[in-house]
Amino acid sequence: MSLFDWFANRQKSEQTTQQGQAEREIADGLWTKCPECGVLAYTKDLQANMMVCADCGHHMRVDSNERIRQLIDPKTWKPLNEELEPIDALNFRDRKAYKDRIQETQAKTGLKDAVQTGTGLLDGLPVALGVMDFRFMGGSMGSVVGEKLCRLIEYGTQEGLTVIIICASGGARMQEGMLSLMQMAKISGALEHHRQAHLLYIPVLTHPTTGGVTASFAMLGDLILAEPKATIGFAGRRVIEQTLREKLPDDFQTSEYLLQHGFVDAIVPRTQLKKTLAQLISIHQPFFPLDAGPNAHHTMPRQTLVPQN
Repeated sequence: MSLFDWFANRQKSEQTTQQGQAEREIADGLWTKCPECGVLAYTKDLQANMMVCADCGHHMRVDSNERIRQLIDPKTWKPLNEELEPIDALNFRDRKAYKDRIQETQAKTGLKDAVQTGTGLLDGLPVALGVMDFRFMGGSMGSVVGEKLCRLIEYGTQEGLTVIIICASGGARMQEGMLSLMQMAKISGALEHHRQAHLLYIPVLTHPTTGGVTASFAMLGDLILAEPKATIGFAGRRVIEQTLREKLPDDFQTSEYLLQHGFVDAIVPRTQLKKTLAQLISIHQPFFPLDAGPNAHHTMPRQTLVPQN
């Protein structure tokens, strides 16, 4: 080996060692690298900014527990239907059995399925909140997700609560076949009863919101909000291009594109979401006469939903 080769090998070894040390430091959780701009941020500072990069504004994915902490006032969260968990009704198997996949994902995430539902106070205002979690099989909508959301909406209708659903999903869960697709109609029906009761429903579309979720409750809101640069759509970009035989715009299926074309009402940064939701709920609180009964929200005409001075 020549002297030149010896120095080259030594320099390469030192670089590999330094890179490994840097990766270990990042893995320890002290620093987080932004996947968009590559800037290293102190993890505690990033968490304080709700996992939004201070340099480029990229919204990193957060789990359902963090979403609840961001939106619901401390010590007011009351979960609903925690005991529900999926079963393998079709004995489905791809590379592994569906029941094994469920057990593995439950152990990894600590969740029974891909959504958490409950009630709480949002800036002092009572709400019924559903939060989808992309960690659980891509946030896919199976029977339990549909049932929990349906029960949440029905409870919100019964109690006269605003319903908010944080959407993050790859769509219907293929392992449950038609049982999964049925949830689209079931949740949509519950939302129609909620609408007939003149109550507010706000979906918040986060990255990604696709498939059957987009084709149902994600687009049925009275006000539809989205996070910046979120991917929102039904079919995949490549499928649409092959079907239409056209080249789609670069920003196609982004929240900005959907806002421009009227599919969402507003893009709200995560750091402003709680404040914005509180303002919207306050504006749309129903106005009831002093002699109105406890079930007045079921009978009040829609034009009285705006607070009157």
